[in-house]
Amino acid sequence: MHNGKEILDLCRRGGAAVLGFGISNVPLTDFLLSEGVKVEVRDGKSREAVEKYVKLEEYENKGVSFRFGEGYLDDISSAVLFRTPGLRPDADGIASAVRAGALLTSEMELFYALSPAHKLAVTGSDGKTTTTTLSHLLLSELMSASDAKIGLGGNIGAPLLPRAYELGENDYAVTELSSFQLMTMPIPPEVAVITNVSLNHLNWHTDMTEYTGAKLRVIGEGCRTAVLNYRDDACLAAAKNTKAKVVYFSSVSVSDDVTDAVYLDGDNIILRRDGRDCPLLSRADIKLPGLHNVENYMAAIAAVGEFVSDTSALRTAVKKIASSFGGVAHRLEFIREINGISAYNSSIDSSPSRTAAALSALSGRKISLICGGYDKHIPMKPLAEAIVSHGGVLSVTLTGDIAPIIASELEKCDRSPEFEIIPEFDSAVSHAYSRAEALGADTLLLSPAAASFDHFRNFEERGEHFKDLIRNI
Repeated sequence: MHNGKEILDLCRRGGAAVLGFGISNVPLTDFLLSEGVKVEVRDGKSREAVEKYVKLEEYENKGVSFRFGEGYLDDISSAVLFRTPGLRPDADGIASAVRAGALLTSEMELFYALSPAHKLAVTGSDGKTTTTTLSHLLLSELMSASDAKIGLGGNIGAPLLPRAYELGENDYAVTELSSFQLMTMPIPPEVAVITNVSLNHLNWHTDMTEYTGAKLRVIGEGCRTAVLNYRDDACLAAAKNTKAKVVYFSSVSVSDDVTDAVYLDGDNIILRRDGRDCPLLSRADIKLPGLHNVENYMAAIAAVGEFVSDTSALRTAVKKIASSFGGVAHRLEFIREINGISAYNSSIDSSPSRTAAALSALSGRKISLICGGYDKHIPMKPLAEAIVSHGGVLSVTLTGDIAPIIASELEKCDRSPEFEIIPEFDSAVSHAYSRAEALGADTLLLSPAAASFDHFRNFEERGEHFKDLIRNI
């Protein structure tokens, strides 16, 4: 394991290869240049595609060299490789360079190695962005009277590396970390949250074992506190193997032998510290709908509580945020009401478990549902079961590459609602709205249960496009 200074010294001596020139690696390149590092950038996209969002000539004038398209990972000779999260660390060109002695790292790994700030990290298959956001809001509220700075980054917000020297030992960095980022992450945070582990990203990971292993790296050697889901099998298994202090969060009561937890007792959220229970707030105090969001709150409370000993202050901060926080964009985001039909954008829902949670949050509603997108090779039977068990889904409009697979699972279900495949996204939205009107639905919901990459760059672009379509009805 190298510290930040050692990594930068190695970059200065032997150069750095930035692999992928996306959201985090553009500011990474700026940072490396400011540190006097000779940089080469390699990207599988064409030069024309990258030039749509980056002025390459400006970087070439600073001495940066570029290699695009097919073979972009061939013949890497730089001493340090900075991998974009979506690029597998064992890709042929990377593996060859590492065997030849290159150091493989990333923008987030360099930030962790450089900044002495207290670090809180959140990972999991579902709920990590909301939990990360809530953790940041809670810490910001609790530290508002101090001089402490609270950074937010990782798989959310702006890249943190440019703030590596700004965030000192009395400051905090709240980070959302994906399984892609964690694959090679050598330095764990002080406090780590695993929201849950369910089938996801099997188009990228070799299997569920690799995916789970990547998630569990967040509570590796040196992690002080692991905040784990009491109702998740992978989390329970991890609790037995970690040397970190374990704090559970749970939507049901926990056993008496659990000494530290945040759990739901009826409608009350309880904080247990060293075996002593203290009520914090009522579920009714939380503005966000759904039990999954109650779990997100409990996970954030458990994590932030490891930095704050004053229970009264924690209770006050949680109640303030719970009454005002309306959620993160693209997560059951209310758009507008059209002729009595409430339209919700939940484009973040890229797995069956996320769509099941969204449907659960809208229990009692009569729903026209839009599902489908890029195939991540996740079984769709759980999605079909969630749709049927909800009882209020009147129509399902299927779109994208995975639509036929979802349709085949719905066909196997008794009491399946009507469904139709509409390949083109805009037409699918129009069809779903027309079925909502015809069937008397009160809710139009985009909850794809699939990734966006068949037609969109990311779930944000899909969600924004959906919102534009709804606003123009």
